[in-house]
Amino acid sequence: MTALGIVAFVVALLLSVMLHEFGHFATAKHYGMKATKFFVGFGPTLWSRTKGETEYGVKAIPAGGFVKIIGMTPLEEVDPGDEERAFYKQPAGRRAVVLAAGSAMHFLIAIVLILGVVLTVGMAVAGPAVVNTVSTCAPTDDPRAACAPGAPPGPARVADLQAGDRIVSIDGQPVANWDQASQLIRGHGAGKATVVVERDGKTLTLYPNLVAVQRGPIDNPTGEPKSAVGAMGVVGASTAVFERPGFIAGVGDSAKMFGQLFTGTFEALGKLPASMGAIFRSSQDGGRDPNGAVGVVGAADVSGRLLSSEQPFSQRVAAFLLLIAGINVFVGIFNLLPLLPLDGGHLAVLGYEQGRDRVRRWRGYRGPLQRVDMNKLMPAAIAVIAVFVVMSVLLMSADILNPIRFNP
Repeated sequence: MTALGIVAFVVALLLSVMLHEFGHFATAKHYGMKATKFFVGFGPTLWSRTKGETEYGVKAIPAGGFVKIIGMTPLEEVDPGDEERAFYKQPAGRRAVVLAAGSAMHFLIAIVLILGVVLTVGMAVAGPAVVNTVSTCAPTDDPRAACAPGAPPGPARVADLQAGDRIVSIDGQPVANWDQASQLIRGHGAGKATVVVERDGKTLTLYPNLVAVQRGPIDNPTGEPKSAVGAMGVVGASTAVFERPGFIAGVGDSAKMFGQLFTGTFEALGKLPASMGAIFRSSQDGGRDPNGAVGVVGAADVSGRLLSSEQPFSQRVAAFLLLIAGINVFVGIFNLLPLLPLDGGHLAVLGYEQGRDRVRRWRGYRGPLQRVDMNKLMPAAIAVIAVFVVMSVLLMSADILNPIRFNP
């Protein structure tokens, strides 16, 4: 199943690339521009067929794709009969739409995938607070540390909490999931607590005497800064339930999830330089951050492990599709960065030309629009490509030599 998941990832990535290029192609054709090639992959041509004025085909290296639109820059030679259909001859608004259409397709793919998952599988919500393990003791510093010889038994063990107990309330406060249980336990501090549990259909009231321990935040219990909080000495079962909303609510939930992916991508891009420095971090130093930078090889590996996990099949597929949605959001935003040769770089050049033209016309200039000399920008574009190549090689090396460790 792992190999099948990797193949599914590659196929999904190629489909995303095809739809990206189709966005450019369809909008260019809509505006009457001449598109002569639409290919998936690079290198030698494996198959092609010409229909109308466009050659469609597949190339040997499945690492992307491209659309050939006549006259993408004034540097390109254009046949006299095609000049009026050249890209650079079109109004600025039309060119902007064609340039942005690739990223728009990535966003559309993500929206469709998220909505499909929400309406068919549902939204994952935290399951009930079921005790998975009752600890022998309650380590005072690192929750992962083993109990020291002679350490007193943990409060939960003394109070007779058992694996499988569902915590109903703590100190009279209802508990629906482990997040709530953890907040109440930590906030209680040291001292006797009143814990109501459900066991074998019966309701029991227990009185564990919580102890004070040093812990970091809930989402990073071993991190800094640490503070004194209450501990009971139990480990919760990592469970989740899926709830399918109605169509209207599902659209709202999907929009919210897309928004989270969108803002999360900007945060990830902002942290990218720092996270690149930790991709080779050893397990002795905490290991590689599962939320850090990852390359194509790593993403394919994660996909394979998601689809080969022990979760129900529908949940595995849902997790895979949400991963693909997240990748599409990332690629869509990344492609709009104002850097050549990305589409965002061409949009930035277009915006600069239009802004400069408006200022000149405001000053009385009535001549033709003066375009940016793309030859002068080529060194910058080459430098960007070089940085991308180095980052890709580093990420691929880290994905192979120091893969992300996680339990799907």
